[in-house]
Amino acid sequence: MGVEVTARRIGADALVEALELLGRHPRENLLLLDLATRLGEAPPPGELATELIGVYRGAELVGVASLRPTIACDAGMLPEGVDALVPWVEEQGVGLVKSDPICAGRLWDRVRNRRRRVWLDRFETSYAVDSEAAQLAAGEARRADPDDLESLVWAARESLREEDRPDPFAGDARGFRRWVGGRLPRARVVEHEGKVCFVGYADVQSRDGWLLQGVYTWPARRRRGVAAAGTSALCREAFAAGASHVQLAVVDGNHGAQRLYEGLGFKPCGRLRTILFT
Repeated sequence: MGVEVTARRIGADALVEALELLGRHPRENLLLLDLATRLGEAPPPGELATELIGVYRGAELVGVASLRPTIACDAGMLPEGVDALVPWVEEQGVGLVKSDPICAGRLWDRVRNRRRRVWLDRFETSYAVDSEAAQLAAGEARRADPDDLESLVWAARESLREEDRPDPFAGDARGFRRWVGGRLPRARVVEHEGKVCFVGYADVQSRDGWLLQGVYTWPARRRRGVAAAGTSALCREAFAAGASHVQLAVVDGNHGAQRLYEGLGFKPCGRLRTILFT
């Protein structure tokens, strides 16, 4: 008989081992590496504290996954490791799976029969660029400040609406505003005539790489080079800070975004499946 594969929470005593495992493939595990470094810290306002699950073959750590704030598996997760995670995911009242399509699909096949409601199920392509391959556009972006909050709340709601996702503002306006406010330190904005017209969030900022999320351009300023300028400014900031690369994800079918990022030197580097369920 083979050695049993089990899953249990990762605490401070196993954190060094988890970071070593994730660090074998830092580009593919960038989000998980960032979550692991923040294990035990108080989360930003409106966000969930990090919760990591270790997959063990006997006493050996062979896989790492996050349960909160996002359900994600490391790049080398074994199929039996995914199966070991199922009971943990089944306990989640609300969950956001964001992992490679094989892991996400296997996990979802085992969870979805519990009368789950799916709000989002889509595929995305991961893109990455390093400083040598970058073909960046001119332009500047500044750090967001508290005066930008209402603009960024509007942009976050519009982004969700364009994705046909439920509007959390409608059920908890104060909580949603607090969540956006907690992300202000990671936000970079571009202005036109004194009004914000682009926002992008550097949600991971490390030497292993920067991860950009929540990129949004106001509809009236689209196809005018604003997104290229804002994204380029974020890339320049990342490279100046010593980041090895910048990565982001594009939803399948968003050909405009694909052309934009490829024009800046980004290359496809992986696939993701994102599933939002209750």
